[in-house]
Amino acid sequence: MWHIVVSLTCTFNTMWKANTIIYCVSFKITKICNNPTNAAAILKGSFGQIPVSSIFELNMAVTILAIESSCDETAAAVCIDGQILSNFIANQTVHEKYGGVVPELASRAHLQNIVPVVDAALKTSGCALSSIDAIAFTHAPGLIGSLLVGAQFAKSLALALDKPLIAVHHMQAHVLANLIPAEKPAFPFLCLTVSGGHTQIVLCESPTKMKVIGETIDDAAGEAFDKTAKLLGLPYPGGPLIDRYAINGNPKRFAFPEPQIQGLNFSFSGLKTSILYFLQNAGTSNVFKEAFTATAEEKKKFIDENLTDICASVQYRIVSILLNKLKKAAKETGINTICIAGGVSANSGLRNALKETGNQLGWKTFIPAFEYCTDNAAMIAITAYYKFLENDFVPLSVSPSPRAAFNN
Repeated sequence: MWHIVVSLTCTFNTMWKANTIIYCVSFKITKICNNPTNAAAILKGSFGQIPVSSIFELNMAVTILAIESSCDETAAAVCIDGQILSNFIANQTVHEKYGGVVPELASRAHLQNIVPVVDAALKTSGCALSSIDAIAFTHAPGLIGSLLVGAQFAKSLALALDKPLIAVHHMQAHVLANLIPAEKPAFPFLCLTVSGGHTQIVLCESPTKMKVIGETIDDAAGEAFDKTAKLLGLPYPGGPLIDRYAINGNPKRFAFPEPQIQGLNFSFSGLKTSILYFLQNAGTSNVFKEAFTATAEEKKKFIDENLTDICASVQYRIVSILLNKLKKAAKETGINTICIAGGVSANSGLRNALKETGNQLGWKTFIPAFEYCTDNAAMIAITAYYKFLENDFVPLSVSPSPRAAFNN
């Protein structure tokens, strides 16, 4: 919320004071301020004695249009003062037959979807383009072709409307998705951010001050889910299917190794290899030995007969790897406010395990609604809102980046 201070006795002037811009136009002074008393103190020091009674607060809403296009979802959202009014997502089904996202096809689909998605977001919110105060877009990381579509569209809108432009880091936005609900985590908090391309533990001290204190040194947890699904012969996207089958399986039926990585970092490449050999050997071993290798018929029979238990066991191990590191991070930092974010935070096994662990250790846990777990524009909008309050804008010359550092 902007706090607008108005005084009836002042002159033309523009100045900085206490990290706040005070605009004086004719008989109106405009600034961001906490309360009228503070405003009076600032004005008195700048313009002489001004009685508090001549100063009053008006509320001016901050309206942001946000665009997300980092991978294969085209999304747009509108928020006012951090409240999400609309959040539209267009999924791309063209990738299913290829077993994964094809970057060129993703870019072309974004071009087809972005105008109707933005239009739907605006109409649902009840906001006109003329009422938008800033345009936000995903700046990094992601597929460069996909990022370019969203970035160029946002820059064009900002130029045409003469509005400020806000660049948002995709992974920071996942973290701040936890600030969308009315019940928000108190700072500082830890956030386990898990997706198909990233696995991180983030220490969040404020909406604009975050630090990665642990991350994967090779593959992401989401990739481990997807690769396992592919090995099992499940269609793309396979991660949610593993979760679905795991519900009816025995998570202790098959044992998979947990990597021993020092510190708060993760590793999933060894687990993926173990699962590969386990399936190649039809469950007789999870190490490579030519004599253990089963025939194609034996492998298929083993998978068909044990699918739910395999999925449950794989999911159990991935979740335990994640939560063991998260418990270590909470102990080392002394922080007991814990959040999760990212596409894999929609996994029921992870969500339930976090709640159980939180109850055991006295954590205060926060889990985003399903619609804010996978890629969406609402998380871009909420992040942009806090950047707006910090006057964190970018020029039209900004270019998206497929691998920009988290803290930039």
